Order: sequence, then C-alpha cells, then structure tokens
Amino acid sequence: MNVERRTIRRVAINTGGGDAPGLNAVIRAATLAAHDSGWEVLGIRRGYMGLLEGQVDGEPGVCNLTPQAVRGITHLGGTILGTTTRGNPFGMEVRHPDGTWGKADLSEEILSRFRELEVDALIAIGGDGSLNIAYALHQKGLPVIGVPKTIDNDLQATEVTFGFQTAVEVATDAIGRLHSTAEAHQRVMVVQVMGRHTGWIAVESGMAGGADVILIPEIPYQLDRIIAKVKERDQVGRRFSIIVVAEGARPADGEPSYADDTGRYGGIAERIAQQIEAATGKECRSLVLGHIQRGGSPITYDRNLALRFGAAAVRFIRSGDIGTMVALQGQDIVAVPLGDAVSALKTVPLDSDTIMTMRQLGVSLGD
Repeated sequence: MNVERRTIRRVAINTGGGDAPGLNAVIRAATLAAHDSGWEVLGIRRGYMGLLEGQVDGEPGVCNLTPQAVRGITHLGGTILGTTTRGNPFGMEVRHPDGTWGKADLSEEILSRFRELEVDALIAIGGDGSLNIAYALHQKGLPVIGVPKTIDNDLQATEVTFGFQTAVEVATDAIGRLHSTAEAHQRVMVVQVMGRHTGWIAVESGMAGGADVILIPEIPYQLDRIIAKVKERDQVGRRFSIIVVAEGARPADGEPSYADDTGRYGGIAERIAQQIEAATGKECRSLVLGHIQRGGSPITYDRNLALRFGAAAVRFIRSGDIGTMVALQGQDIVAVPLGDAVSALKTVPLDSDTIMTMRQLGVSLGD
C-alpha cells in the first residue's frame, strides 16, 4: 500500500527460512540500488537472530552491507547473511533459568532493536513462513517490503519465485540420469523431490525428465493405479519405470508420510518403493534429492529474476509502497499487498495445460 513518502536514510536486509539459489543476487541488487539512492544498508544475520545477539556464528549480528561487501556474489548459492527455520520472533526458542527450553514472544524486543538501529525499512527475503512473520511485524509498526523466495514456487501473488527454476533443473537432471541405470537393471526408481503442499517441482521436473508416474499433493494417489502403470510398461517391454513424488504427496485413503513427530515430511519415496516391490516382485529403489535442490549456483533465469526483485524492493521503498511484496506478473515486477501475498498458497491447477499435457503423454498421476 502506498503511504506518505518519508526520508529514508537506512534500510536493513534479512533472509529467513530455507535457502534458495538467488538469495545473494537479491542482497547484491538491493544493496547497490540502496547505495545508489544514498542510503545505508544493514545486513541482519540468521533471520532476526542478529538483532538479539551481538555475535552470530562468530560474526557481528548486524553488519554494514557496502558495495564492496556484495561484490561478486550474484552467482553464489546460499546467503552471505545466513538463514534459519527456527527464528520466529513470535515464538523464539529460549532457555529458561532452570535450563529447560521453551518459546517466548520476542517481537517487541525485535521492534525495539530496529528502532535503536534507526532502520527506516526492512527488506525481508523469504517464503510463506518468513513473509508471514514479516507481515506480522509490519502490522506492529515495522515498515516492510517482502521479496518472495521459495523453491516450492507456492506464493500465489507472483507467477514465479527465484530459486524454483534452478531446483527444477537440478531435479530434471537427476531424473534423466536415472533412466539408464533403471533400464539396465529393469528397476523401478522412485525419486522424491521437495514440495510440502504443492507439486510444482515434481510436475515440471517429472514431465521434462520423462517420468512415467508423477505424484503431487494436489492429487491424492491410489496405489493400485501406480502398480497398474508399472505392469502396463512391463507388458509392452519397458521393464523399468521412473516415479517422481513430491514429499507432501499422500494416498487417497491416508495421510502424508512424516519423517518424525514434528510434522516434517519424509519417507514417501521409500514407502512407495516398498509397496510396489511387494505387489509386483520387481526390484525397486528410492532416492531422495533433498537439499541438493537448494544448493549450488542459480541458473541465469533465477539470477536475473533475483536481481530484478532486489532492485524493485528499493524502488518500492522509495515510492512509499510499504507493506508490500515484489512480484512478477507478466513481464513486470509489481508491488502487491503483503497480507494478500501470504494469505493462501499457490497450488498446481488441476485443469492446467501442464496437467492435461501429462495425461495426453500417458503419464500416470496416480488417480
């Protein structure tokens, strides 16, 4: 939302949640654009942790981001500021005097630190969880501009998030490499990719990689349909199959697979492989790509999108569009209300051209 323009002297940048290829490119673009506007830039380490601790991992919790500090980082994976998935100021893990651990609302302390540092706006780079935190802080008075970061591509207000295309490229390459070994051994290979609530990575990489079965959270699967597809391929002399499954996929009559009692998804590929082997007698193997999808250098598309997002965040601060998130819509970067941007996840439309194409190609979606 556009507010009365204020004099900007100092902005801060932080990165939260899971890392994604392109984070450093956003930091570089935002830093250079801010300095071009005559502003100072502060970097906050490990989400909001740097505001609470003088030293984080042996480095100052808050650092100066100068043009020199961000030189040559566009192509680097990870984030020079560090990140965390356990840094929610509204429920921060703290140690009590008796030595036990618990959670405490430290949001007021966070806001106080921003005031002490005389920060005029925060550029918060994160996915749905991190941006929900940023929005809650904005509602308590912190001027915020959000930058969407998630390899899951599940933020509805933007057509694509940086890091997604790199993750798809990594997954597609891995799936392609499995074809030769699967065919040589006449095995079923079950590949688990990221995607807690949405199947964007599974759909894009599975279709490009030539998968025979693609399972996503949006379409609960039936095991007998998967087994039928494997047997169908055997009958026509294709005695191997490639199955791609998003980590949050679930059977029509059950729940997703959880790695532990914290609600973290995991184990779906292994479970499906065991079930197929028991039903068909075919040798099955499971593979979890995991964090390899997050790592490494961003591809050209993600570098350029991240640079555009970072520069746009500074433009929107300058124009008074506070409480918004930068988003790609068509060919343009626009500012959308942050509250709207985090209000719902973007799921794979079941009537989309991509889904129809996969069905026409003979890919089983397990339904």
